[in-house]
Amino acid sequence: MSSSSHPSSPQPGTVLIGRYRLEEIRAHGGMADVWRATDLQLGRIVAIKLLKPHLANESTLSQRFRREAIAAAKLDHSSIVTVHDAIEDDGRLAVIMAFIDGQSLREELDHDHTLSVSKVLHIGLYVLAALNAAHQQDLIHRDVKPENLLVASDGRAVLTDFGIACFADNLADLRQR
Repeated sequence: MSSSSHPSSPQPGTVLIGRYRLEEIRAHGGMADVWRATDLQLGRIVAIKLLKPHLANESTLSQRFRREAIAAAKLDHSSIVTVHDAIEDDGRLAVIMAFIDGQSLREELDHDHTLSVSKVLHIGLYVLAALNAAHQQDLIHRDVKPENLLVASDGRAVLTDFGIACFADNLADLRQR
């Protein structure tokens, strides 16, 4: 893995670390873009959260990005996106995750504008299960919002983006800052 001072914006077809071929951007965020990609070694579709190139050299943000991967990788629950790997390729930082076929709750709300009570309860139960699993590992998400919830085509709701999560024993320190 090499590192450059100014990583370039990737294009579809770009292969990271000789293994992950970027196919299409699925979501844009403040710090990163999420791509649908192919794991060429295992022949499966994955999601790749790729830190935006202009942020790669900001140590605080890159540390936060790495911390997210480490925190989320400790969690094993069907309502939390599975983290497979964290990589660096030519100065680009990326988190490799399970691909969830569906859309964000934000996209669903933007399209439908409202949700039925039964749908809210259905999603809420998945979110509660995800948060319970995280809390059992002493991890606090701190950023639950429609953009960070994926509604899978099979009906599951899956919590993503542990970027500002913290461990319970660090919460007091964060409140004092």
